[in-house]
Amino acid sequence: MTTAGKIALSVLGVAAIAGGTVGYRRWTQRDLVTVQTSLATRQDLTAVVTASGEIKPKNYINLGANAMGPLTEIYVKEGDRVHKNQVVARIENTQSAADVAAQKATIASAEADSAAAEAGIKAQDDAITTQQATDDRYSNELTRAKDYLDRYEQMYKEKLVAKQDYDQKKADYESALASVRENEARLAQAKSQRTQSVAQLTSAQRRVTQAQAALTRLDNVLARFDVVAPLDGVVTDLPVRVGETVVQGVQNSAGSTIMTIADMSLITAEVDVDETDVVSVQLGQTAEVTIEAMPNRTFTGKVIQIGDTAIVRSSGLAASQSATSTQEAKDFKVVVALDHPPDEIRPGLSATAKITTAVRQGALAIPIQALVARTKGDLEEQTNVDKNKPMDPAEEKARREEVQGVFVVQGDHAEFHTVETGIAGASDIEVLSGLDPGATIVTGSYKAIRSLRNNARIKVDNSTAAVVDTKS
Repeated sequence: MTTAGKIALSVLGVAAIAGGTVGYRRWTQRDLVTVQTSLATRQDLTAVVTASGEIKPKNYINLGANAMGPLTEIYVKEGDRVHKNQVVARIENTQSAADVAAQKATIASAEADSAAAEAGIKAQDDAITTQQATDDRYSNELTRAKDYLDRYEQMYKEKLVAKQDYDQKKADYESALASVRENEARLAQAKSQRTQSVAQLTSAQRRVTQAQAALTRLDNVLARFDVVAPLDGVVTDLPVRVGETVVQGVQNSAGSTIMTIADMSLITAEVDVDETDVVSVQLGQTAEVTIEAMPNRTFTGKVIQIGDTAIVRSSGLAASQSATSTQEAKDFKVVVALDHPPDEIRPGLSATAKITTAVRQGALAIPIQALVARTKGDLEEQTNVDKNKPMDPAEEKARREEVQGVFVVQGDHAEFHTVETGIAGASDIEVLSGLDPGATIVTGSYKAIRSLRNNARIKVDNSTAAVVDTKS
């Protein structure tokens, strides 16, 4: 054999040996799954619910028109501070003001009539007093005339006085008696007139009361033309101008909004929390609020209100009022009160709240991506299962039940361990049971961990390139 042939034969032999070695290595590693791992460690965990919304004052009121007409005066501008019961605008009120003035004149006339009736009663009382005195005087004269008549009648019977004198005393008595009766009639007439005057006075007083009630109604109508601040606050919206005509609301038609006054003493962030997170939000929990218009600043606050009504995300309506599918995503309104809002804050600014719902000190934690779900059937050994034998429905249902857990590295295998979890942080989740501290668990890659089977053979590769691939 020539030298060249020997060399070629040697090269072929080396190539065959190399190819066999590579093939054997590939055959022995045919079931290996390349994974990345990390350790289960103890650390402090904070569960946070993040939600977006806007800045709103806790209490604000839209002032609407209570009367119809053009605006004649606006006494404030947007951003001004106002006080409770302060008149901030006025609607043209000529007719109502005239009605009030006319009614005041009516009251004055009715009061004058009442005063005149009172004066008439007083004069009649004086006249009755005088008439009563006159009646008393005539009664005394009648008594004296009767005494004289009785005495002269006795003397006339005894023939001591002339008949002419007796007749004179009798005539005096009858005259006195007529005077008493006349005066008693006059007294009764005066009392009757006084009763009539009292009735007229009562009527006049009632007319005054009636006119005052009408004035109260007209004053109320006139007051509706004045727009009054119902609370201390700041004018946050002023959509109208002097001269514009405003109307009051009628039935289902909303009235004109003249301005919005907000109580800026308590500023809140009103955010929409997803229905899956709202169950962990409680009153009094702390929150960090960021405002888009104020970058690089964080404000603290506390949860003061949690809505009970679900809001459909697409329409913003309450779920009970929405005609869309009940399977649509829903949110719940959560209100966070800011502890120290800045002076430059304005209602309507976009805000994001991070609500701290739970804190664990020294919790056993693992990366969230290490937590996987498998059915019980996937975890059972399949060697003794007869695929042709029908499976009991209850057993099949049990095999389909999912359990959550992690893959723990045991030598060159990954063993599935069922775990019970607690709160979840930004990237880690608490493990309550089923895992020991320091255990090496499989954390990636996503493709590998998604299809990894129990007791699968693995190859650990925590190189930088592998970690980057896991995150991607």
